[in-house]
Amino acid sequence: MRTRNLKAIGATCAVLLAMAACGGDDESDGGDSGGGGAGGTPDSITIGVVTSLTGPTAATYGDAAQRGVDARLAAYADEGGACSDVDFEVVVADDASSPAGALSAYQKLIQQDEVYAVLSASAFTFGAAQYLTTQAQDVPVLGDASDQNPVWVQTDNNLFPATPIQNPGAVYETIGKYLDTVGATRIGGAAFGVSESSQNALQAAVDSAAAVGIDEGYVNKDVPFGSSDVGAIVLGIRDSGADALYLPITLDTTLAIATGLRQADIEMAAILAATGYGNDLLQSAPAVEAAQGVSFSIAYAPVELETEATRQLQSALQDQGSATGIPTYTEIAGWNDTDLLLHGLEGAGCDASGAEFISFLQGDATWDSNGLFPQTVDFTTDSVDELCQYFVTLEGEEFVPVEGASPLCGALIE
Repeated sequence: MRTRNLKAIGATCAVLLAMAACGGDDESDGGDSGGGGAGGTPDSITIGVVTSLTGPTAATYGDAAQRGVDARLAAYADEGGACSDVDFEVVVADDASSPAGALSAYQKLIQQDEVYAVLSASAFTFGAAQYLTTQAQDVPVLGDASDQNPVWVQTDNNLFPATPIQNPGAVYETIGKYLDTVGATRIGGAAFGVSESSQNALQAAVDSAAAVGIDEGYVNKDVPFGSSDVGAIVLGIRDSGADALYLPITLDTTLAIATGLRQADIEMAAILAATGYGNDLLQSAPAVEAAQGVSFSIAYAPVELETEATRQLQSALQDQGSATGIPTYTEIAGWNDTDLLLHGLEGAGCDASGAEFISFLQGDATWDSNGLFPQTVDFTTDSVDELCQYFVTLEGEEFVPVEGASPLCGALIE
């Protein structure tokens, strides 16, 4: 049994796990229900989408996942892809922001709707992991992997992460190199106490900074989820002499810290946030004001680079109603899920069975989300020697790519 690891980072998953206040190692047995997996023909393919339409994580997900899916399908039709003659029907199921809800959503799509594949924009897939891998193993499941369940990366199965994620426990030079380029000398940070993945992301950043000679300052791994009471954090940062921050927490808490530092006249070489890049921030005047000078790390090319891939993404999202075409977290998840589906269909054959599709992806090392990723995702190996990320800074009402860090790559720290 080989291990599948991926080549990039996405600390947003730490935030979503904190929102869920749950762990990714638990699995439901799914009862006695059987798995399905039809729906695909050379003429028509039914795609299922699992996301949060109700419950606490609906504010993050909602209908944004389907916008990303619809945008990618429309762009694919316009470009005349090899499988663009196929009629794609999209069916959405609500995970109700819970593991049990996710299991019910997957079962409905697979057993009742007989979908060809499921696209997951859900932080609760772990609730259906055992069902998917034992009773629906011929149905491809492509997802953002935000629940960080080991099932996404540890076995040869039917689940494939459709966005780069950080390997648990792996530390790369990337964050440290970025902070070094902006002149940081001492790193601080904050993580949510309810989220082990948030804490791990912060520790990895501290270790990365140490590897390039940046000292450790104030590090708080016990911040209450969603807290805006950050006075003690601001004082801790000041007293420790930290001049750079890494914040794998929600954008609201990040902006509260940034505002507190500004009000206290504490200058920072860098405030680096793991979440927040996207159209949503720009639609809030108070958020734009608070986020001035804050930088964001992202795993895919920002639209501001104006490459062929980013122009296609931005235009397609604007056609779906986005004011700026800058993707939110969930819109890019839907887009990437769909792009991996199309990549797999082109590789396995537009009329490939689910099993043939899965077999193709298990041997594939060429997918890069149609040019959006700085590296290809290799589903065949656990050897990940380098991690690349993009960095942007909010200046005025624009995200500006950081010169020399779009992308910036760093080696694995042994």
